[in-house]
Amino acid sequence: MTVENYLLYVVTPIISLAFIIILLRFLKGPRMYDRIVAMDLLITSGLGLIGVFSIYYNDSVFLDVATVMAVIGFLSTIAFAYYLDKEDITRK
Repeated sequence: MTVENYLLYVVTPIISLAFIIILLRFLKGPRMYDRIVAMDLLITSGLGLIGVFSIYYNDSVFLDVATVMAVIGFLSTIAFAYYLDKEDITRK
């Protein structure tokens, strides 16, 4: 089994299953904190999928996209956490 076949038939279905489970948590999450963590995990799983496609197609342009997506995901998670922290302080 080559690396490309392993990525296509083993890794991609696992990441796809993770997407489905994380999406369920994102939609069902009882609190906003659960949804923020699920959003961060969706972005991280997307980065893994982009990495798989980068290896499969042997194209490094995908890694540039992954880098930008990682920065945006990190900053959005920090912004949501800051917003929820400020919201909790004003309610007390």
